[in-house]
Amino acid sequence: MSFEQLVKGSFSQLSSGQKKVATFLLDNLEKVVFYTAVQIGREAEVSETTVIRFAYALGFKGFSEMQAAIQQYVLENSTSRFIEDSPHQDEESNIFAKVLERDIANLRQTHHQLNYQDVWKAVDWLMQADQVLIVGYRASYAAAHWFHFMLSMIRQHVSIIPLSSEIEERIISLTEKSVVVVISFPRYSKETIQITEACKRMGARIVAATDRTLSPVSRLSDISFITDINNVSGHYSNASVINLLNLLMAGIEEKYSDQTKDRIKKVEVLYSQWEVFEE
Repeated sequence: MSFEQLVKGSFSQLSSGQKKVATFLLDNLEKVVFYTAVQIGREAEVSETTVIRFAYALGFKGFSEMQAAIQQYVLENSTSRFIEDSPHQDEESNIFAKVLERDIANLRQTHHQLNYQDVWKAVDWLMQADQVLIVGYRASYAAAHWFHFMLSMIRQHVSIIPLSSEIEERIISLTEKSVVVVISFPRYSKETIQITEACKRMGARIVAATDRTLSPVSRLSDISFITDINNVSGHYSNASVINLLNLLMAGIEEKYSDQTKDRIKKVEVLYSQWEVFEE
């Protein structure tokens, strides 16, 4: 059993302090191979004693034995990566690297063609709007749902049009001060286009994330952000779409941090009171 597997298998039985040590170690394995217990404790924000008890909890005789196991694990994984990166590697086994490389190429292309003035304009629109409506169906729904969740954390009156109902009720409340974020990639959903047209008739501003300047929703939008999706046989990667939307979140955090802090604090208090997350 590898060190990573050992930690994962024991995690649920650890104390809260030991869980901090476990999380810090797995996130920084190559960094901590020669760390002392004191150094690990300082960066994990626990005591040296907690680090030593963590080693015992994993079944090691002491911290030194655990450190040796970490060093062995890092060495084995470094060797494995070296072999995988070899120019003689079989092409079929390199498929995952190719997928990542395509996503990285997409992000670079998105960066080169992005108009950052449009990003800042969209940031202002999103924060100054009376309401924000998010539209995205089928394969675009995951990105729409993520953006809805993130934006709802920092401002009120954010909604997403559900897959089956309440469409008319959401659209009818839009005004000229509203913003609609539309996420649409091939194959373009007719429903998404129809909703975008209806929102535009209500006078709302349209911000689109799509793949072409002349895509159906881009032609209807006030601002379009373009990114490729590596569409192959109906499958595409959401990576570049999420990163594009994340730029808007980063811009809001940078420009409107004073306005968003109080709401985030209130949300976190509710999360804590209701024990929403496993700490």
